[in-house]
Amino acid sequence: MAKQPRAWQRMLSGRRLDLLDPTPVDIEIEDIAHGLAFVARWNGQTKGDFAYSVAEHSLLVEQIFRAQNPSAPIKWQLAALLHDAPEYVIGDMISPVKAAVGPGYGVLDDRLTAAIHLRFGLPAQIPATVKRQIKKADKLSAWLEAIQIAGFTKAEADKFFGKQDPTLAGSLEIRLRPPLEVRLDYTERHNALLALL
Repeated sequence: MAKQPRAWQRMLSGRRLDLLDPTPVDIEIEDIAHGLAFVARWNGQTKGDFAYSVAEHSLLVEQIFRAQNPSAPIKWQLAALLHDAPEYVIGDMISPVKAAVGPGYGVLDDRLTAAIHLRFGLPAQIPATVKRQIKKADKLSAWLEAIQIAGFTKAEADKFFGKQDPTLAGSLEIRLRPPLEVRLDYTERHNALLALL
């Protein structure tokens, strides 16, 4: 019988996270925040002195989700913050590349998402309506990022991410900050939401 290849990664917390069969007990928010603060969106092709991290993006998506869904329960706000959490170990890929990689990427992402959700008291799979609401916030964030820091024209951003609500979009500004600062803010926001559950 062939030996199974090693599929775990040692995290800074000391946990060993099996990427192919993750368990909630091996997931720590500090590991997620640290990893996401160092993963660049847009493959790092953004303006500014710092990469725009997935952690910063996630904070913005949660903020937008809250603005678009003011009566959303805390657990769905937490789900919005964690929407890209698996990327702390599998990285971020632009959507066309994810599609080209095939269904294996989605399966891996889904397994990690389920384990992360369970670790923090959320259902393994969130309701489809909530998922759509988070995706709507995610698209507005991507649209803002495209225009403000990734060099897209408004017409290009509209084409790829859909036309967005100018009222909310006009009040939001992309922030580029050092990874340590973003990591701390992400962890603090997570802990604040968790305390309210």
